[in-house]
Amino acid sequence: MPHYHRLGMIPPKRHTQFRKPDGGLYAEQLLSTEGFSDLYSLTYHCHPPTLVLGIDAPIDVSPRVAVKKNMQHRSFRGFNLEAEDDYLRSRKPVLVNNDLHLSLAAPRKSMKDYFFKNSSAHEMIFVHKGSGVLRSIYGRLTFRPGDHVMIPMGTIYQFDFETEDNRLFIVESFTHFRFPKRYINRAGQLEEHAPFCERDIRAPEALETHDEKGDFVVMIKKEGLLYPYHYATHPFDVVGWDGYLYPYALSIHDFEPITGRVHQPPPVHQTFDAGTFVTCAFVPRMYDYHPLAIPAPYHHSNVESDEVLYYVDGDFMSRKHVEQGQITLHPIGIPHGPHPGTVEKSIGAAETRELAVMVDTFRPLWLTEEALAIEDPDYYRSWIED
Repeated sequence: MPHYHRLGMIPPKRHTQFRKPDGGLYAEQLLSTEGFSDLYSLTYHCHPPTLVLGIDAPIDVSPRVAVKKNMQHRSFRGFNLEAEDDYLRSRKPVLVNNDLHLSLAAPRKSMKDYFFKNSSAHEMIFVHKGSGVLRSIYGRLTFRPGDHVMIPMGTIYQFDFETEDNRLFIVESFTHFRFPKRYINRAGQLEEHAPFCERDIRAPEALETHDEKGDFVVMIKKEGLLYPYHYATHPFDVVGWDGYLYPYALSIHDFEPITGRVHQPPPVHQTFDAGTFVTCAFVPRMYDYHPLAIPAPYHHSNVESDEVLYYVDGDFMSRKHVEQGQITLHPIGIPHGPHPGTVEKSIGAAETRELAVMVDTFRPLWLTEEALAIEDPDYYRSWIED
């Protein structure tokens, strides 16, 4: 998990008087998880965060599930998803179940007229294309291609993009993202053998305090509905905070690959563990160095997980005709493995330049209407020799 961080002004003791220059009290807010039992942060606001002017009618954004029982290898051309100006409208769920939603987004414009808060899920937003600043109650967090931008449930935020060419792979998790237990020592520090360390974790670097009154729209997502809340004060009126709960970024380019004499299994590529699924990062690395090594992965059956790969860049050792933004789904119960010719091609090669994000879910995924619209229907036949 992220380590302790603080920004701005905070009182020396929590839950004590913290006064403004004019003598009034700052409003203390606890943002906590699992009730009061897990990660939390304390924020200090110019105004109470409860000043609601009104609530508009909710908007249904539930995934439109088209296939709930899938027993076929699938592939989707993610970059065929049409770009849209608005960030929330651009988010299209493609693979979902009761544990997580996997979405694609191609927003052109920054969020200027509203703020967003996901009150149902923690978000991992993988930035395939685009750069800019994530603004939140915790301050500014710069992002760039290759970043996993981790946003805790309940965080009010805005994306400020530098250009209109943005591509995002979004994982909404209804459980916590955690670092794998084997990476963590008893003090909570990342161990020497972990493929990344605390130096790679980028926390918000500067507060932007807006002591403003008006009508500020926060779109709050809860159980498939968007609730437009109108607040009387700017959400980013925080003068200071500290704790362990906040957005942060971890770049796939800072992930240090673990290699061996023979092919290493996917757990060596793991980035996060959410209990109901795990995520991995496949990055450029040296190939196996046993004199008889076969670098390409062996055929395997996922007997307890659906496997999703989101292809970012490079040539993938075991696949032919891979495109940027392509998603493959290999479901529970069907073996899959290297495409014809890729095994022999991998023998003797020195390295791979592949870049991809993997999500392994422990319950089957459902396909949405948006997924079928960008599907390559012949993918399941791609293991047949030409």
